[in-house]
Amino acid sequence: MRSVRQNSDLPAASSTVPIALDVQQAGPVAQAREVEEDEAWTYEVAHPDAPSDLTAVVGENLRRLRTRRGLSLERLSKVSGVSRAMLGQIELGRSAPTINVLWKIARALEVPFSALVSNRASGGPMLLRGDRAKRLTSHDGKFTSRALFPFDSPRTVEFYELHLAPLGIENADPHPPGTSENIVVSQGTVEISVDGQRFLLATGDALVFQADVPHVYRNPANVDSLMYLVMTYSLPAP
Repeated sequence: MRSVRQNSDLPAASSTVPIALDVQQAGPVAQAREVEEDEAWTYEVAHPDAPSDLTAVVGENLRRLRTRRGLSLERLSKVSGVSRAMLGQIELGRSAPTINVLWKIARALEVPFSALVSNRASGGPMLLRGDRAKRLTSHDGKFTSRALFPFDSPRTVEFYELHLAPLGIENADPHPPGTSENIVVSQGTVEISVDGQRFLLATGDALVFQADVPHVYRNPANVDSLMYLVMTYSLPAP
């Protein structure tokens, strides 16, 4: 992965070696196929009273962040790997990008993921109803992510609930340099591979690792697994 700017005001992690808390080394896993960009993820609104999809919000944020950095659509296309036409459609609110496309854009703009999906609204305490949550689901439906934070402003720390179906595999691209993941398994068993190093986590086990390298989540069991993830960026919120 190409390098992006580190935030000079925030200290970068000093090591890229994963820290396993009460876990065991796991055996080899089957090679997971690489998912095509257009089939990677889809948005799902789980409740009819939930806010409308994020297409318009993403478009407005993309245009604001791109112009703030003085990037043309053509230049952003070159550094992100997303076509100019796709970027233009996203900015106009005419295309709902996949999670894979959003990650590519976030890395190119050197911003946290939440900077693209935030509606930048301000307020006090916010109750996030489980039945009204926006969920991101993989193309095969086996991996689901729910943000446990409001899309109110960009942030450098994000909290997620993750579900992985039996025998499900989810490949994750490297996040921006300095990004770390702290993940705990609350139900089932999960095997996590970090840049080729494998860890088997049972219920209650946790793993901390630098997520700026390829990593894979795999459920080796025949029951669902549930995880909670804290993702911390070294990049400043824009």
